[in-house]
Amino acid sequence: MSTQFFDTLSARDGAPVAKTGYGDVSGFMDGSVAVWRGIPYAASTAGPHRFRLPQAPQSWTGVRECTAFGDVAPQSAGFVPVDGSLRMGEDCLWVNVWAPATPADDHRPVMVWLHGGAFCLGTAAQAIYDGRRLAETGDVIVVGVNYRLGALGFLDLSSLGDEFTPNLGLHDQIAALRWVRDNIAAFGGDPGNVTIFGESSGAGCVTALLTSPLSAGLFHRAIAQSPPATTVFGTERSAVVAKRFLELLELNADRAVELLTMPIERMILAAGTLLDEVPTREPGRLAAAPVVDGNLLPAYPSERFQQGRSHRVPLIIGTNKDEASLFRLFRSPIMPVTPDAVNAMLRGVAAEHPGLSPERLAEIASAYEASTPRGALTMSTDAAFRMPAHWVADAHSAHSPTWMYRFDHATPMLKAARVGAGHATELPYIFGNFGSFDYDPTFWLGGRKAAQDVSGRMMRRWLAFASYGVPAAIDGSKHWPPYSAATRRTLVIDAVDRVVDDPDRDRNTIWGDDVVGFY
Repeated sequence: MSTQFFDTLSARDGAPVAKTGYGDVSGFMDGSVAVWRGIPYAASTAGPHRFRLPQAPQSWTGVRECTAFGDVAPQSAGFVPVDGSLRMGEDCLWVNVWAPATPADDHRPVMVWLHGGAFCLGTAAQAIYDGRRLAETGDVIVVGVNYRLGALGFLDLSSLGDEFTPNLGLHDQIAALRWVRDNIAAFGGDPGNVTIFGESSGAGCVTALLTSPLSAGLFHRAIAQSPPATTVFGTERSAVVAKRFLELLELNADRAVELLTMPIERMILAAGTLLDEVPTREPGRLAAAPVVDGNLLPAYPSERFQQGRSHRVPLIIGTNKDEASLFRLFRSPIMPVTPDAVNAMLRGVAAEHPGLSPERLAEIASAYEASTPRGALTMSTDAAFRMPAHWVADAHSAHSPTWMYRFDHATPMLKAARVGAGHATELPYIFGNFGSFDYDPTFWLGGRKAAQDVSGRMMRRWLAFASYGVPAAIDGSKHWPPYSAATRRTLVIDAVDRVVDDPDRDRNTIWGDDVVGFY
């Protein structure tokens, strides 16, 4: 017998209402999909909670209207597009939910999205992450998570005193996953079939959560799109960055407690300076990132993967062919894209990895022709995203089903702009959220039909993985065999998909088997 999991207020307004553990929430209908925005999964982080673990939200009586996005996590302006109409604030721990409104025989699979933005930018409110089409196409529940960023979420200040907790952004995500476990059935979702998926730093969070004891059992499959999986810091480096943050605020260590009550605008201004300063001075490094804290992250995730200690769940992982091109286009310091910056990055990596001799360093640089603009972009792509993804896949596939992809598709306009399959260009394909024909600049030179075909295949694969644990398109598409370290079999996604064994074999060989991280 089919069951309707959530109610409607009345035939007049038809607003969907779900019963959470903290109170009832009403949303709105978008076609055949019920939508809730800004449902709190934790209390506001303002005041005494600013640098503390997420706390349970206060319960409410009656029906809480959840039709508008909550606060965007405090952040400085960056190249991630955020709607100017959205408000910024510290009451930023909330989720969006998309659920098919049609009755179902059973609870539906759940897909939980962790947005990207270099650990310091972005929000679950970005239009590109609207989950309606995914929910509608795949008959799944989609959840978008908003969490603390930058200085409030990924700047480890624990060296300054017990008032400061590291990895708060990751703790927020775990709190959201616990909310999903405890409440998603009210929206028609199956808490026993949860897939986490994310892109860029969101994917870095996915790979971190795959190795965290605190996230065990909270998800059952994982998808990591362009993960900076080796961008995780140790406590010594974190202490240096924390000290510099205080300097920018003109505070000494004895006054660090003032961070708890300081106007958020002042703190974000200093954080913006720091977040630009660190990668400019030390190419390849970020100011804010997950940190080995001995608790949520007992060790570097790369080490946990190598030791076979990642969670036993199926994994899709991959990168885009031309990751670094987008950072060149936006002149962002977050990634090194010039020969000088890339070679400085290499020297910095070598300083922290004694096994990388000057001769070995020269060999790697020579293989990439890192003194040329094209070679520098390719090396930056590989160091930040592609090789970390391979190192994760090599280790994880030893005990759990793993699939690797490389996204190569680009519209004629993106090719003409020398962006190609740049960082994040796969996002509209995954969510099915291409802009209108008049306003989406990626289609100014055509290519919409081919892009829609690629999007359809990718959505079907991601949705099948979320439902059944196997990324089969079930539409006659190319079979996508599992990955192994021996073959490095990869699905190359383009106008026509193809399966290739180790498509970047030459560059993989240059790096060797040792994991190289930005510690």
